[in-house]
Amino acid sequence: MTDFQIYLTLAVFAGVIIVIAFDLMDMAIVALLGVCVLIALGILRGPDIAAASQTAGGPLALLFGGMVVAYVLGKTGVFERIGALYLRATGGSGRRYLILLVALVAPVCAFLPNATTVILMAPIIIGVARALKVSIVGPMVITAVVSNSAGMLTLVGDPATFLVGSSIGMTFGQYLQKVSLAGLLAVLVILPLLPRLLPEVWNARVDVPPSASPPPIERPLFVVFALATLMVMVALFLVGELLPTRIVPPAVAIIGATLALLVVYGARVESVDNVFRAIDWKTLVFLGAIFCLVEAFTKTGLLQGLALKLHGWFGVEFALVALALLAGIGVLSAVLANIPVVAASLVMTKGYLVAAEVVPETALAAGFTDWPTAAVPVFIAMMFGATLGGNATLIGASANIVSVGICAKHGEHVSFMHFMRYGLPITLAQLAMSALYVLALFWIVR
Repeated sequence: MTDFQIYLTLAVFAGVIIVIAFDLMDMAIVALLGVCVLIALGILRGPDIAAASQTAGGPLALLFGGMVVAYVLGKTGVFERIGALYLRATGGSGRRYLILLVALVAPVCAFLPNATTVILMAPIIIGVARALKVSIVGPMVITAVVSNSAGMLTLVGDPATFLVGSSIGMTFGQYLQKVSLAGLLAVLVILPLLPRLLPEVWNARVDVPPSASPPPIERPLFVVFALATLMVMVALFLVGELLPTRIVPPAVAIIGATLALLVVYGARVESVDNVFRAIDWKTLVFLGAIFCLVEAFTKTGLLQGLALKLHGWFGVEFALVALALLAGIGVLSAVLANIPVVAASLVMTKGYLVAAEVVPETALAAGFTDWPTAAVPVFIAMMFGATLGGNATLIGASANIVSVGICAKHGEHVSFMHFMRYGLPITLAQLAMSALYVLALFWIVR
């Protein structure tokens, strides 16, 4: 790329973000227009679109599969029953509602993809919010933020943490020892902020009528098969990559969606056409366009070029490098899809460690795992920045985009600024906690 093309790319990307931020046009149209402009300028070409499609394929498959399975489960009546139990547990208290929301969502997101969890939990969260007579927007944003944060509880909970962990050879057990506590703290940080961010929900109080018996299950066999589909999906998410055939999460989502469609087709509960009509295609298109924009951004080479500059700025002060990466990747993940950011940042960070002569040049090749203990917190800081930085804005994570799309389906428009009113304070608190955690890790390894 020439310098002029780099400036054009940055200008187009910035323009898209500004238009979305000020809610001047539908965000899907804006993202597609940005892609079209870059194609017309010759910055995005066929191979770039193909590369972006390959990167976006996994997240989009996860979302699609989650949407199909959630829609099928919604026809079983299970959500209504869980929602009734949830409402009864709140006792009509908005405070209990929000605390239980965090307790309900966080454990699920430790094992299921974040956006999939948001899709599955949304009917329950929204149903109880309606019963408590509060807006669904705040709770749905918090659901997305909790799902992103809880993804740090395990190595497989978030694509960004998995990408970094697998790249340096970190095992599931090592992750539990070094990072999982930080994931728990990231979730707990949210709780004291809830009264300030959602005072109308926190202070809500309604009289919950005596619980009536939930409607009977009319098709018990359909319920059994639908829940079995979900169980198969969860099991494959947990162990699929350990099988000889190595079934990765996107493939699991497609398997889950196919099984769910078979269940619907066999039970004659709903036509397959209706299932496909219920898919939030706008969200999928928007996310695909964002990946194309990010491909153009990473094509500039700006992130990779920072590797040598990091060494010039900080030398071998790994703690300073880790804090810089935590802040920088956190900011980038708020406005870019975090997976491409992490992929580029990994190249940058490994290049820095080679330049600092703490690892040989072979460390740049895939499969290198002999990282010095003092360098591991640097990679952990990347995980924090990528995963938690995405909580700040509407486009920072796929779970955020999904939650906003669900709100729109229920007649609630969520603007970029409205989302950021909830997400930014939580993100700042979480990144501050993460910085202290990273510094503690450096103190421990000394």
